[in-house]
Amino acid sequence: MKALYFVIIISLCCIGCNATKTNKTTSSTPSEVNISENDTLRIENDSLEYEVIIIEPGFNSWLLSTAKPEGYYSQQYLESKNYIYVVEWNNRVRMPSRYDPNLYELTIDYRPDIDYGYEVNYKMYNYFIYFQLKYNQKLSGAFPRI
Repeated sequence: MKALYFVIIISLCCIGCNATKTNKTTSSTPSEVNISENDTLRIENDSLEYEVIIIEPGFNSWLLSTAKPEGYYSQQYLESKNYIYVVEWNNRVRMPSRYDPNLYELTIDYRPDIDYGYEVNYKMYNYFIYFQLKYNQKLSGAFPRI
């Protein structure tokens, strides 16, 4: 199970790293360190043996300022949307000639028969919304609205 989430973590890290490549100096100021720490979300559950780390510049601030608050959606709604998004994501990973392989690098092993809990589903759902808006991608029939 940890391997599944390790794959999710690596793919999100790669997406975040490839999407924001810029020429920076090698010196690290305190503000640069704080920005990278603020753009990292860590979700873990020892009883289910999983860990999800989302590293995407701007996602944490978007989650706090723009996304609907926790409790707005039901867990069932989030699970059904996440499943749809994961299926489409994995299809795009398998078609690198059609979809940008820098955006879709690794598959996500999301199983609808496992209860990941509200927090994981909420943050995963909002990451998919953020990803679609930021990179102008459409993972389902329509662009997401906030």
